[in-house]
Amino acid sequence: MAVLAKGVDYFGADGFPVTVRRVATQADGGESHPHDVTEIEHWHDFCELAMVTGGRGVHVLEGESFHVSTGDVFVLQGRQVHCFRERQGLALINVMYDPERLPLPLGLLRRLPGYSALFMLEPTFRSTHRFSSRLRLARRELGSAEAIVERIENESKAAQEGHEAVLLSLLVELMVLLSRHYAQSDTRESHALLQVGQLVSMLEQRFGEPWTLEQLAEQARVSRSNLLRMFRQATGQSPIDFLIGLRIEAARRLLRRSDLGMTEIALECGFSDGNYFARQFRKTCGVTPSIYRRQMR
Repeated sequence: MAVLAKGVDYFGADGFPVTVRRVATQADGGESHPHDVTEIEHWHDFCELAMVTGGRGVHVLEGESFHVSTGDVFVLQGRQVHCFRERQGLALINVMYDPERLPLPLGLLRRLPGYSALFMLEPTFRSTHRFSSRLRLARRELGSAEAIVERIENESKAAQEGHEAVLLSLLVELMVLLSRHYAQSDTRESHALLQVGQLVSMLEQRFGEPWTLEQLAEQARVSRSNLLRMFRQATGQSPIDFLIGLRIEAARRLLRRSDLGMTEIALECGFSDGNYFARQFRKTCGVTPSIYRRQMR
């Protein structure tokens, strides 16, 4: 039975939810750090960014086996049961973070097609693609990522005043670096994920336009049915529901920061009329736009 790797054991009871653990293959099979469950089937209540910095081995994920080697980088999303076997000098860096407890700038990150592809889509399609859509870094690129990891380690260890802000900024810097590298991936499977990632990026920046599902599928260069399937698997939403969510978030910002009328806000955010905007806003936020504005002021 898989065991739960609890975030509290790595971040600490009151610690900031960003940390690093290094794993090396020990000759005696010993642990690399306290609570090292590398070879034990386990799942997390946090996310993990795994970087293979040396050697090779087999990554067992949800009962399927994938060979990994130096330069492989992949994301493990919380409840995915996994472990590593057949380690031959395997060296890992595990960057652990809890997105539920971090103010990550997701809107800005999703403007990077590589972020959506690597952090949202690839974990979902890893089995389908037989791990061929993973990120693979050359030695120099891996060294750049390791340099950021070392800064995370040093900042976490020193725990000086303001270290939380620095750790968050370094995590985001690492995410951006890896996302940019993923955008240059040249496998067919990676390109398929990047097409959807480019769609997410476009919607983040052009949510006010009157998109239809057919237009979005054309932008992603996939069929309507494939777009629905891929998008829902990756985000838990349809493309249109995702778009509405972006519009609602933009409307919330305008309600807090501007004196625009409801119809003006609706049109600014891409809703066809004020009544439809009010219905969608109440469905999402539980209150009308007018009440939300009063509550926020």
